[in-house]
Amino acid sequence: MQLASSLAIQKFHEINQNPNGKIGIVLNLSPNYPASEDKKDIAAAHIADLWQNQLFMDASVKGEFPKELVEILTKDKVIWQSTKEELAIIKNNKVDRLGVNYYHPNRAQKPYYSPDSLAVDWLPNKYFANYQMLGARMNVDKGWEIYPRALYEIAKNIQENYDNIPWFVSECGMGVSNEERYLNEEGQIDDDYRIQFIQEHLYWLHQAIEEGSSCFGFHLWTPIDCFSWRNSYRNRYGLISVNIHTQEKTLKKSAYYFKNLAEHSVLELSEEFFDKFN
Repeated sequence: MQLASSLAIQKFHEINQNPNGKIGIVLNLSPNYPASEDKKDIAAAHIADLWQNQLFMDASVKGEFPKELVEILTKDKVIWQSTKEELAIIKNNKVDRLGVNYYHPNRAQKPYYSPDSLAVDWLPNKYFANYQMLGARMNVDKGWEIYPRALYEIAKNIQENYDNIPWFVSECGMGVSNEERYLNEEGQIDDDYRIQFIQEHLYWLHQAIEEGSSCFGFHLWTPIDCFSWRNSYRNRYGLISVNIHTQEKTLKKSAYYFKNLAEHSVLELSEEFFDKFN
């Protein structure tokens, strides 16, 4: 997969005639947090991060796979086959830009069984197990944790460990089912929860930009309620509501908020908001 990406980058640079032309990749990035300060949980979160984030991030931006992960996979005899020529293609064809999809954090704990257990098929969770933090702030409809500060930490990681490559948030949003329950008397969906979600994520992204992050954009997922291959129209992400029976489209409360935000580039936050995060 990474080789195919690098070959596409190589071909782009061969045929590109625009002096300002750039090529990039979109990755799902979710920071991994340990379940506790226990050394085994910290180690588990680190390996989870190697596998879930650094594997393609390093190859795409730095041109090489994480050495620690390669050593683990080599030791376990599950390393992919590659030639020196293929690794050279990856090394010499890195992305110019980065897109980041962020929805929720990941949390990891020590695995349920020892890594040296016998007669166990190899899977990444040999080294870590997913962890659901008690008392986490959730989007209950989707089953995802809401943790806006993680977007700040993604930005700082890119700034400090990936040469501050220019990047943008390619997806970030909140999916909610049965939004008709929030219809007001005028027939508009009062999705204050989505407005709050946007505010909180943009606040932390702005903090990172103020500290030198090279983030240049934020694409909300999504402008309009759209079809999902996994669950059709169950979870609605849009600023615009779609009646799937009549195809009638209606602006949600968040659409007016986002329009005003885009036009004025001003993020207005209440004192209560700052009390919450400071």
